[in-house]
Amino acid sequence: MNLDSPVRELYGVGEKLEKMLFSGGLYTVKDMLYRFPRAYQNRADVKELSDESAYGEYHSYVLTIANEPRVSLIRRGMSLLKFKAFDGSGTVNITYFNQNYLKEVFSQGATFRFWGKATKEKRTLCMNSPSYEPILPSKPLDALIPVYPMFSRMNQKLFHKLEREIISSLPEFLVDFLPSNVRAENSLCTLSYALENIHFPESEEALNRAIKRLTFNELYLFALTLSKIKVSQKSRLAPSLKDRDISEFLALLPYAPTNAQMRAINDMIGDMCKGEELTSPMNRIVVGDVGSGKTLCAAIGAYLACKNGYQCALMAPTEILATQHYESLSPLFGSLGISCELLTGSTPAKDKKATQGRIKSGKCSFVIGTHALIQSGVEFNNLALAITDEQHRFGANQRATLSEKGASAHTLVMSATPIPRTLQFMIYRDLDISLIDELPPGRKRVQTFVVDESYRARLNEFIRKQVSSGSQVYIVCPSVEEKHDDIDNASDFDPFSPFYFEEKPPLKSAVDFARELGEKFPDFTVEFIHGKMKGKEKDSVMSRFALGEIDVLVSTTVIEVGVNVPNASLMIVENAERFGLSQLHQLRGRVGRGSTQSYCILVSDSKGETARERLNIMKTVYDGYQIAEHDLKMRGPGDFFSSDKSVRQSGEIDLGIAKSCSDTALLHMSFDAAKKTLECDPELSLPEHSLLAIEVEKILGEQMSTIN
Repeated sequence: MNLDSPVRELYGVGEKLEKMLFSGGLYTVKDMLYRFPRAYQNRADVKELSDESAYGEYHSYVLTIANEPRVSLIRRGMSLLKFKAFDGSGTVNITYFNQNYLKEVFSQGATFRFWGKATKEKRTLCMNSPSYEPILPSKPLDALIPVYPMFSRMNQKLFHKLEREIISSLPEFLVDFLPSNVRAENSLCTLSYALENIHFPESEEALNRAIKRLTFNELYLFALTLSKIKVSQKSRLAPSLKDRDISEFLALLPYAPTNAQMRAINDMIGDMCKGEELTSPMNRIVVGDVGSGKTLCAAIGAYLACKNGYQCALMAPTEILATQHYESLSPLFGSLGISCELLTGSTPAKDKKATQGRIKSGKCSFVIGTHALIQSGVEFNNLALAITDEQHRFGANQRATLSEKGASAHTLVMSATPIPRTLQFMIYRDLDISLIDELPPGRKRVQTFVVDESYRARLNEFIRKQVSSGSQVYIVCPSVEEKHDDIDNASDFDPFSPFYFEEKPPLKSAVDFARELGEKFPDFTVEFIHGKMKGKEKDSVMSRFALGEIDVLVSTTVIEVGVNVPNASLMIVENAERFGLSQLHQLRGRVGRGSTQSYCILVSDSKGETARERLNIMKTVYDGYQIAEHDLKMRGPGDFFSSDKSVRQSGEIDLGIAKSCSDTALLHMSFDAAKKTLECDPELSLPEHSLLAIEVEKILGEQMSTIN
């Protein structure tokens, strides 16, 4: 067995089980090994049946079977297996559904450790379908039991068995890629110890050591890869723009740029206009809240490139956003005598070919588009500036690919995702940063409220009031289709969350909720949009909403990066406890873009203290950077390290366990170690770094494959 061995080689895995594992994205032994538990049940914390404070929550109970189990048929296809069990403090009725085979497992007088919820039903203490383990003198029970994210028809018991087989073979095939000096200097355990104890921890201390090592691995590799990308970019040369006068452009604006915008503009001018013929290329990111004026900064950069006789390309993540940029910038550039064109995936083949021809000949100075700009067939005459909008939707290599469409080009990136200052130097290590921390004058603060389901009637009336007054409404749901959460379908790593096993409210579905609202408001136009729809369908819905043809738009988070709709005055977020603070801040930024007072209402029935604390922050904090700092402390860096699936597919580095790390000391330690490694061996060519170099090249290769 080795890391690349197919899962079919595991004992007991036949064709049926193999397909089941494939459905969960598990193809090799490495996939299995790095599918970490998302939580742990602390079954060493045993409660007594008389402890009423434990009722209704998951706990361990050591109980003796009081009588032989009895099976009864309650209807066709449904049976119940019941028996009583006791400890020194009381008795409980235990029931299993459709598991008649357990009659042979639970014999009178045998003792088991049960894990489940004890509840009072008509003064009788009951437990339904608890997990169970026989207590045997020869086999001590584990204190911490892993809980894996489940899929298809997989169950925890079978998954544990497969993982144990892999762990038992670890010493035979696992090689540690981390240099021994790095491991020693940072007090890290071995990789085999970490992998064994992340799956089956011998103690809480061992689990914490494993988490530290595996988190370090991901962040260390992340830092090395970013540094490699930056080094490759710095080796290029870009044209130095001689004419830096932007007065003609500014004179056409109906307003003066803010001080923060001017700082970012001057940063760009300083990067691109250095006097000599060639210079090191600008690699700058402009970060600011939604509506802070990042596009103006990008437009001035494009103007400078075109004014100096070069070309500029602006790449947006969606066709509708690209079209919005084109429609707002094309008239402005046209009045300055600069040709501007749009190129997207839906551009007709004939028009696409003609546009590509004008780009190649240099007749088109400024082209705005989507991923179509980095595909084969697009050749620039003299590209000097490559701009990407919403950087968290593009990988570092995709940005580089756009820049490399010219022999040499400057790079400018825009992002509306405020990053905690403690993470900026890590995440943007390949970019210089300009912060726009000031909103244009006249913008009204979006009033934010947190309510529960008891406010539903009043909320519906508020929707009616807003639409009747001529405004539009966004409603964001966390799910495309309705589903209920349980232990087996969770995915975030949260080892000892006290709220992990609480009953969570069902997720609101965008599709079903839109249908429900359509029935409630038959006089309004209600539509839905979600990520599973085809691109043209999504663009059509968003275009109609932007034109005012849709009154209420029910959506998943695909509108987080969306069009500018000044007429939208109300944002409602259902199941708000399921979103990160930074994501909620992004969603709130979709409204408040016009002159009318706007509102953001966060709806949550969660009883968890952590969830309520997070949502209350949104009521009082409006600064994106403060919100980002809170998010880092409470959720870890996952949202900032591009953890969602859509971003990983765009070429970013995939973080797993590290996305839940809120230990800033460990974050700094990982990046400092990477910096030190590269200082002594920039090419990772020393013998002791050979395995490390393979890991880094693997990540870079995976990034490139997502582009190609």
